[in-house]
Amino acid sequence: MTPTLYGIANCDTIKKARKWLERNNVNYVFHDYKKSGVTKDMLTDWALELGDWEVLLNRRGTTFKNLPDVAKENVTEEIALSLMVENPSMIKRPVLVCDGGVMVGFKSTDYETILA
Repeated sequence: MTPTLYGIANCDTIKKARKWLERNNVNYVFHDYKKSGVTKDMLTDWALELGDWEVLLNRRGTTFKNLPDVAKENVTEEIALSLMVENPSMIKRPVLVCDGGVMVGFKSTDYETILA
C-alpha cells in the first residue's frame, strides 16, 4: 500500500512531513482535503483505527475557536465528524495512512517507525 498523506497544502506541518517523506525516498500520495474533500466514512475509519475520534479534532485552530461557545462545549463524535467533513481545517494535520496504520501529527521518529 502506498502511504497517503492527508492535509492542506499550505500547512507548515504538512510541508515538514512532505519534505521528510521526500528526503527518505518514501513514495506517497498527497490528498489535499481542502480541494478533494474528506468523507465521514474516512474519518470514522481513522477514529476506529486510532481508538478515539478526539485525536482527529483540531480544537486549537481558528475554525474551531470561531464556533459558538455552546457548540464547542457540547461536541459529540457525531457532531465532530460532521464539522470536520464541512470544515477540513478542523482536522489535525497531517493524517498519514499506511500499512502500519493511521498516524496524526508529524514526528520524524514516529514516521520512521510506522513506515519501516
